[in-house]
Amino acid sequence: MKHGPVTKSIDALSVRVRFGEVIEEAVQENTRFLVSRRGKPKVVILSVEDYVKNIIKQPELLTRVQLSAKSAGLDKMTEEQISAEITSYRSKTKRPKK
Repeated sequence: MKHGPVTKSIDALSVRVRFGEVIEEAVQENTRFLVSRRGKPKVVILSVEDYVKNIIKQPELLTRVQLSAKSAGLDKMTEEQISAEITSYRSKTKRPKK
């Protein structure tokens, strides 16, 4: 079960050494990482889902549509597959000209 974001402080060298682990934790555990260099905070690492839900200001409906598409695997479609879907939909809904 996912919970609200948790923020952990981490130094840049540790991120460099453990980058894959940091990414996985950001995605799987909804963790935000405050990355510091020489003791000064420089950047934040967070999952795209966290970013979309909490950082980008957009209508809730759009956020739900994006997350629903991702969970359905639609974010992995190629340009050709997307074009084919659009063409197929348009051919089914085409209205006769008057």
